[in-house]
Amino acid sequence: MPISVFELFNIGIGPSSSHTVGPMRAAKLFLDALDERQATSRVTGVEIHLHGSLSATGVGHGTDRAVIMGLMGELPASIDPDIIAPAIDELLESQVLRLGGRVSVPFLWERDFYWSNEPLPRHPNAMTLVATLRDGSNITQTWYSVGGGFVINGADEENADAEAGVTLPYDFDSADALLEICKRENMSIAQVMMANELVWRSEEEVRQELFGIWQAMQACIAKGLEQTGVLPGGLNVKRRAASLLVRLERAEKNLIATTFSAMDWVNLFALAVNEENAAGGRMVTAPTNGAAGIIPAVLGYWMKFEETACERGVVDFLLTAGAIGILCKKNASISGAEVGCQGEVGSACAMAAAGLCQVMGGTPEQVENAAEIGLEHNLGLTCDPVGGLVQVPCIERNAIASVKAINAAQFALNGDGTHFISLDHAIRTMRDTGRDMQSKYKETSLGGLAVNYGLAVNAIEC
Repeated sequence: MPISVFELFNIGIGPSSSHTVGPMRAAKLFLDALDERQATSRVTGVEIHLHGSLSATGVGHGTDRAVIMGLMGELPASIDPDIIAPAIDELLESQVLRLGGRVSVPFLWERDFYWSNEPLPRHPNAMTLVATLRDGSNITQTWYSVGGGFVINGADEENADAEAGVTLPYDFDSADALLEICKRENMSIAQVMMANELVWRSEEEVRQELFGIWQAMQACIAKGLEQTGVLPGGLNVKRRAASLLVRLERAEKNLIATTFSAMDWVNLFALAVNEENAAGGRMVTAPTNGAAGIIPAVLGYWMKFEETACERGVVDFLLTAGAIGILCKKNASISGAEVGCQGEVGSACAMAAAGLCQVMGGTPEQVENAAEIGLEHNLGLTCDPVGGLVQVPCIERNAIASVKAINAAQFALNGDGTHFISLDHAIRTMRDTGRDMQSKYKETSLGGLAVNYGLAVNAIEC
């Protein structure tokens, strides 16, 4: 199935691509289906059934609120995050849901939301929407949120968002195939990706939209650097980016440089993005919300510390990163609920390492090596968010993986591209490890740090 780079980089809202962005999109698509059948005005009630991981961590990830906003006609790319809380408060008080902002339907939160931690067979992230009509019949759809904001209609075999009938000039399903194309055509990975993107958009449109993605990432960093206080959700996690910025700017002003200076800036960029994501702000899936800080942090590092950094390089970085993300999605998964955090942070680390290696002059073989190193050293990473919130360990994990991506690129650039484990081997291992991983370690908050944190708190309280 052809996958565009713009299916990996989506402007949306936090805190989760699979639990917030995907469900909102699915709910809006359900609303669109009601409109197409001219059934919206005949709806007398709506039920929302959340299954598996969407149920287990849905409250902490804002799944319930996201579905409601989708049914109101909102989309992740365009919604103003500031309207969500007032809209939900109004619904809770009035017990009336306005479908598409037009049709008023009775809705009682405690009655019309159904929660089941038992997953449906097809994917751990599932939701079923039921609209009851005046004549007693109903329209029902089941949707699967498969990571990165991608959604699949349960009635379809293919991605509901995918472009059908598209033939790419340089299609590839493996890193080996991608490297063969680069060698045969004497092209970089970024050039191969650009040629493929031209089936959907002109080159100027690709460049403008990718630079727009980078601008949205920068805006998220800037917003995160302005905010102070405690993140929502009850864990009382303090925002750290703003105070770290003050310290780094003071050090620069006083010409105080240490061996940690560049790494501190990388950490800063990642913290700013992921704190903003945790607060439900506007950000870019890269390729998911939970891993959204890694590519902006590494790209920001390159822009700040590399004198040759430029707009054209930003495009090449994102195209190259997109190629690696496509391979991870095609051959394993980018969903934490499916393969654990190795699919989110691991994939993002590989993507960022590849992008940096590309703009630093790496050959296709070195770029593939950088991606492999980035992914290999995240294999087995579990997804066990404390309290079902995308905060602990998620925020710091992005900062650590950002530094790891830079190191991976440096390793690759110091070599000639030959290495023992291929990227294809690493991706296949991620897939197999995800299959073997117990479900409690895959975005359910039923194991790992999520459980041990609770035990530690209880022990202290006792």
